[in-house]
Amino acid sequence: MKRRFLIIVVLFIVTGCIIYLNQTKTSGDRLITLAGTTMGTSYHIKLAPAEDQKLNEASIKSKVDARLAGIDSKMSTYKENSDVSHFNTYVAGSWMPISAETMIVVNAAQEVSQLSHGAFDITIGNLVNLWGFGPTVNIYEMPDANVIKSLLPEVGYNKLEVRLSPPGLRKSSDLVYLDLSAIAKGYAVDAIAKLLIDNNIENFLVEIGGEIVTHGHKQQQKPWVVGIETPIAGQRSVRKRLHLADVAMATSGDYRNYFEHDGVRYSHTIDPATGYPIKHSLVSVTVIDQSCMRADALATAIMVMGPDKGLGFAEKHQLAIFMLVKQGDHFIEKYSRLFEPYLNKEEN
Repeated sequence: MKRRFLIIVVLFIVTGCIIYLNQTKTSGDRLITLAGTTMGTSYHIKLAPAEDQKLNEASIKSKVDARLAGIDSKMSTYKENSDVSHFNTYVAGSWMPISAETMIVVNAAQEVSQLSHGAFDITIGNLVNLWGFGPTVNIYEMPDANVIKSLLPEVGYNKLEVRLSPPGLRKSSDLVYLDLSAIAKGYAVDAIAKLLIDNNIENFLVEIGGEIVTHGHKQQQKPWVVGIETPIAGQRSVRKRLHLADVAMATSGDYRNYFEHDGVRYSHTIDPATGYPIKHSLVSVTVIDQSCMRADALATAIMVMGPDKGLGFAEKHQLAIFMLVKQGDHFIEKYSRLFEPYLNKEEN
C-alpha cells in the first residue's frame, strides 16, 4: 500500500499551496471557503461576495458536492456503474450509449489527441493500471516488458469512435480501456465555475486537485493569486505567483506523483507511444486557457512531449505554457510568448 499512500498524499500537498496564496485578509475582506473531497482528491473554493450579497454557504456546498458526485459517477474508473467502467467492459464493435456529459469530455479528449498526434490519449488505461496508477492493479514489481509490448497495439485514440447524436462510443478492440483522469478534473472545475455563475456568484476561485478556474476578483478589486510550485519532493515553496482573472490553469508534473523501484523513480505520466513512464528532463508544465478541461489535457500532452517538442507545440498552436526543466541540480524556466503577460504581472 506504500505507493497508493504516496499518491494520495501528493494530491493534498499540491493543492495546499494554491489556497495559501489567497488566505491573507485585510480590512474589509470577506472570503468564504468551501472544501471537500472528490475524484480521489480534494477541492477548495474561495468566494468573494459583494458587500450586500448574502450567501447560504451550506446550500452552495450541497449543490457543489452533488454536481461533483454526478460527474464522478459518470467518468470514474473506480466506480463500477460509471459510463467509463461500463464501456471498458463493453463488447468491441458495438455502439454503447453514454451520457451527454461524458460525451463532451471524451470528444474534447479526442480533439486534444488529434492535435497532439497521440501524446494525449485516453485509451491508455490498461497501461496506467499495469504501472499501478489505476484502480484495477496494484503491483510491487516492475511490469513485464512482454506484457507492455502486447498492450501497446491496443492503445490509440483512433481505436475509439465517437458518435455525437445520440451520444455513443464504439471501440475496435475489447482491450481498449478508457481513463479520463487527465481531463475529467479539469471538466469538473469548469462545471463548478458555471454552477457558481448560474447562482449569481461572480467572484470566485475553484480548485480541484490543482486545476483552477478564477472569475472576477477578491474584495477591494484585488486579483486572485495562484502559485506555481517549485518541483522539489518533500518541500512546499512557490516559484511563481500569478495574477489570474477569468481564466483556467492546469499543471502536470512528475515530482509529486511517482513510485520508486530499486532506486529508480518512475513518473505517473505514461507515454502512449512506448508504454513506459516518461524519462525526459521536463518536470512540470502549466497551461493557461479559457477551458480548464482543455488546459488539463494539454498539460499532460506537453508533459509527454518533453521540453523542446512541447515548447514548439505551444508556440505553433498559440498556447500559454510555463515549464520547469531539470538541469543538473537546479531548474530552468521555459515559457511560450503567450505566457509572458502573466509573468509581467507576477506579484513581487
